[in-house]
Amino acid sequence: MGWCRPLGAVPAYPGPVSPRIAQADQVDRAALLEFLRPRHHALLSTVRRDGRPQISPVAMGVDAQGRIVISTYPSRAKVANARRHPEVSLCVLSDDWDGPWVQVDGVAEVLDLPAALDPLVDYYRSIAGEHPDWEEYRQAMQRQGKSLIRVEPQQWGPVATGGFPPGFSS
Repeated sequence: MGWCRPLGAVPAYPGPVSPRIAQADQVDRAALLEFLRPRHHALLSTVRRDGRPQISPVAMGVDAQGRIVISTYPSRAKVANARRHPEVSLCVLSDDWDGPWVQVDGVAEVLDLPAALDPLVDYYRSIAGEHPDWEEYRQAMQRQGKSLIRVEPQQWGPVATGGFPPGFSS
């Protein structure tokens, strides 16, 4: 009931509101990485054995080489799919649902322990900064048997925002 207003209630209306026009800005790789670095929510699309997409919400960062990095477990479907078919796509979202987003297509590489350990440290740093106890973090990653997916961006769509089509008038 919290989202409903009482019958007959009229919300305050400040007057005419200009429609928000959708934007689609083509960006080069440097601008793409600048856009990605502060964003940590994405939908990762991999290809199932039968060819259909498998989509996973993931936390992501960007490493020093400009690859998108995702911490995961080796038994996850996204890992099996990326090993078999490394071409993947991500829809990287802003924290604000209505904020800008971008689709990134690339090639995934899966790293397992022990090779994943230092890249998992880089992953953590790219999202949260310095850990108070790196030895404890490394032990936790080993205890959990973590893997890391690295995606090398190959192409990307424009950085886009939703809204009315250009040329729309109310």
